[in-house]
Amino acid sequence: MTPLLSVRGLTKRYGPRIGCADVTFDLFPGEVMGIVGESGSGKSTLLSCLAGKLPPDEGAVIFDTRGDGPRDVLKMSEPERRMLSRTDWAFVHQNPRDGLRMGVSAGGNVGERLMAVGARNYGRIRAGAADWLGRVEIAADRIDDRPTAFSGGMQQRLQIARNLVTGPRLAFMDEPTGGLDVSVQARLLDLIRSLVRELGLSAIIVTHDLAVVRLLADRLIVMKDGRVVEAGLTDQVLDDPQHGYTQLLVSSVLQV
Repeated sequence: MTPLLSVRGLTKRYGPRIGCADVTFDLFPGEVMGIVGESGSGKSTLLSCLAGKLPPDEGAVIFDTRGDGPRDVLKMSEPERRMLSRTDWAFVHQNPRDGLRMGVSAGGNVGERLMAVGARNYGRIRAGAADWLGRVEIAADRIDDRPTAFSGGMQQRLQIARNLVTGPRLAFMDEPTGGLDVSVQARLLDLIRSLVRELGLSAIIVTHDLAVVRLLADRLIVMKDGRVVEAGLTDQVLDDPQHGYTQLLVSSVLQV
């Protein structure tokens, strides 16, 4: 099977400091990869480089495009990368305000992404937005409300609807449940898990919460000081960690 995403030797430096160093992995269609580590471990830098939000210093990010097969995203033109981010890629921010237009209605937020890929029929755009609001458990009568009227959990669900409405094949998620109450987190995690399965979506999820990756991720990468120190099947890594740093991460959760 051809990987959906192949990452080779991805490196980002900030002067003498390493953001991430020589990261290599494959992600296959329908697979969810978790990236964990403490603050400053390099996981968010890695995600930003993968998603094209930050230019790496070295390496390749090869995506299996629909039309042209595997291509190095880093060598694409800016218009090509923009189109990729609107169609086959999605990015879910930790703070939904970073991924929404707060002055635009809920329906408008979802509809904007449809318009960005060429939709022009108002009725169909509104119907598509209403359908996706329902799929993320936002009532139809809230379609004209602005995100400022929503709770944090609802804003995050709206951001997910905005991202997934165009049927992307790969989603990047940066601490998608961070900052939410535990009960809201659980509901959101159930929603993400069901959507990933339903859509056959591949995802890369950055989090510091090992419970999140155990629930969502098929495979796991553990990062420390910008480097991958351990990788493998999620349950295998969490139940039998080999690296001392991973052992500390797992034991710190068990002691809480």
